Amino acid sequence: MTVRPIRLYGDPVLRTPADPVTEFGAQLRELVRDLEETVREPGRAGLAAPQIGVSLRVFSYNVGGEVGHLVNPVLSDFGGEQEDDEACLSLPGMGFSTRRAMTVVATGFDQHGEPSVIEGSGFLARALQHEMDHLDGRLYIDTLTGDVRRQALRELRRVVSR
Repeated sequence: MTVRPIRLYGDPVLRTPADPVTEFGAQLRELVRDLEETVREPGRAGLAAPQIGVSLRVFSYNVGGEVGHLVNPVLSDFGGEQEDDEACLSLPGMGFSTRRAMTVVATGFDQHGEPSVIEGSGFLARALQHEMDHLDGRLYIDTLTGDVRRQALRELRRVVSR
């Protein structure tokens, strides 16, 4: 198991939709172990494979002391709405109020190819949606609108120009 370095904003892998997993073998199990080990670091709630440079549809989460993963996830059954601060390991030092669904169902597979379902609400629903965005080549700042988006883009330019 390895704690992997996080790819930062500007790395093309973060803006590229990830490929579906087609083989559930030893390489996938190693990737899942690395994702789960890396997301266990303090202050981390989720991590998608592209954030460690692997363009595959896999993410891990660490919410409420529960660490898990999902392969080839699909989100459905969005319900309600929540708005709270959100941040991203690939955009360190930034955080903005972001609107997400309050509940969501994530279906996919575990590392062995067995079907898996995660019913998330509150912070877990937020984390699932955030990581799914990564798998689609999006960052949470892409979901922002209005003044908050303008503020985020100004901050991003400031951080990137350092």
